[in-house]
Amino acid sequence: MSDTSKAPTAPAGAEWKPVPLLEKIKKEGRVWGDLAQQYGVENPEPPWKTSLEGICEALGGNPCDTSTKLDQKWLDGQVDRKAVGDAAPLPALERRWEEDELSETIYKDVPFPERQLLALAHSLIKRGLVKEDELASRLKQVHQRLTST
Repeated sequence: MSDTSKAPTAPAGAEWKPVPLLEKIKKEGRVWGDLAQQYGVENPEPPWKTSLEGICEALGGNPCDTSTKLDQKWLDGQVDRKAVGDAAPLPALERRWEEDELSETIYKDVPFPERQLLALAHSLIKRGLVKEDELASRLKQVHQRLTST
C-alpha cells in the first residue's frame, strides 16, 4: 500500500483568481434542475454530463499510459510534480484536486454538476488550453443556435 501522506491537498502554487466569464456564468447561468423542470425533462443528469466526464478522461490521459504512472509516483513522493506536467494536458489527480479546491472556494455556491463544469473550465483557462474570449464566442454561438426559431 502506498503512502499518500506526501501528496498535496491542492496543486502546488495554485492561485485561484476569478475568471470574469465564469463569474458571469456563475451569477447569471441556470442550473440543470431548473431547466429540466421548465422543459419537462425527467432525467436527473444533464445531457452534457457524459461529455464532461469524457473530456476529463481524455485530458487526464489513458489510465495505462505514462502520465498515470507518473501521477502515482508523485503521490508516493518518488518524483517531483514537474515530471508529471507535460505527460498529460491536465493530469487526472491534479484536475480532481483543483476541482475540489475550486468547489470549496470560488464555486462553493454553485450546485453540482454545474460546479464541476465551471471548475474544469477554470482549470483549462488557467493553463491556456482554452482562451476565455474563445469560450465566450463559442457560448454565444451555441446560445444563438439554441434560441433561433
